[in-house]
Amino acid sequence: MHKLLVHGDQDSAYSPNNRQRGGKNTASSDHAWAMTRALAADAVRVGWDRSSFVQVLVDGPYKAGHHARTIQHRRGYDRAAEWVRRAWDGAREHVQSTDRICSRQSFHAALAAFRSRVERTPWKGVAGKTDLRNLIARMEICTRSGGWDHTVSERELAERMGCSRTTARNSNQRLLDARLLRQLDRGSATEGARWMLISPVHGSSHLWATPQGPKAGGVMSGPAVIRDEPEADINSRAAARLMQLDAFAHFGLGGSGLAIIAALAERGGQTVSDLQGSASVSRPTAYRHLGKLAELGLLERVGEVYVLSPKALEGIGTPTPESPKPASGWGDVADRIGTAGIGERRRRQHEAQRAYWLREQKRLAGNYRTSSASESHPAVAEAEHVRAGGAVVDPSSGEIINDLYVASDGGWIWHEASA
Repeated sequence: MHKLLVHGDQDSAYSPNNRQRGGKNTASSDHAWAMTRALAADAVRVGWDRSSFVQVLVDGPYKAGHHARTIQHRRGYDRAAEWVRRAWDGAREHVQSTDRICSRQSFHAALAAFRSRVERTPWKGVAGKTDLRNLIARMEICTRSGGWDHTVSERELAERMGCSRTTARNSNQRLLDARLLRQLDRGSATEGARWMLISPVHGSSHLWATPQGPKAGGVMSGPAVIRDEPEADINSRAAARLMQLDAFAHFGLGGSGLAIIAALAERGGQTVSDLQGSASVSRPTAYRHLGKLAELGLLERVGEVYVLSPKALEGIGTPTPESPKPASGWGDVADRIGTAGIGERRRRQHEAQRAYWLREQKRLAGNYRTSSASESHPAVAEAEHVRAGGAVVDPSSGEIINDLYVASDGGWIWHEASA
């Protein structure tokens, strides 16, 4: 908040993309309003009063108050102060009506609500399933860190998601654009970037749209909001245990197979129509993956209803007429569908990249130290040129140079004889 107040919204974290009817652009004013409300909410929490907040924004030199000062220049001080007061009153009402996260227990309660909304949001298409994996991986990291802030590199995130680094990077950008994620810094040579999960302010998952755009994953990857169709419902903890396995790679069971298993793990005994809503998949996709899982013995079909086998979450199938030789584990599943070893090859590639990066850092640091030690400043005398008493010797002839001395700090002193 201090950075936002002094330097403004450099990361465009509060900038909406709004246009009124007729083409009038209101993005600038909406951006300033959202930023001012965020600052006001934090000021309320730390104990400021309204008059102090108005004085800081309108009279101060901070960039966050640029819009308020523009209103003052055009319409006068009273209109600018009234604009800031309305932002303050709305922020104070929001702060008073919401529970503040002040302990680890309150954070886990907020994270549980966030997890429930993620599980009940339809994540359609390839891009949607990838974004779901991204959020699930970040929720597991935040569970251990005890806060919305977390540190993770692209390579580590890709390994947790079970996808390539490029896929993880593209998913990060979609979540950033959807305001579900914020990047706090870019990391360092030895640590990953710092991120923050952002929970939308809507109270119901019916009002929460998924972030992927129509170009991300085909026809089924447009923004989706649940209204008349059955609500999505998956078990994200089961998905977190399975998504990094080779069996759920892109050319294996993939994100759709993962969503179907997570939906059945949450609520068994679903039909194909039920799975269309709970797993957010199309009907052909549901039939295709249900057939694969039935051949592996991980599903049992009773009439039109599908249930998981007793040890399906461990990759161990049950003998059925459709699967006389069921799978004996997720490794066996990956061998059968041809995706075995993908995760290990990805980890080896990432380890090689990390080792190369460390070697380059050491090499560059060694070159810097060598060049710094070998090159002396021309204003500092070298020890081989100095004799007792500060006299200077010509290195080529060995004779003492008159009127040239070396000071106690190593610098040259030229004393010209008086005429």
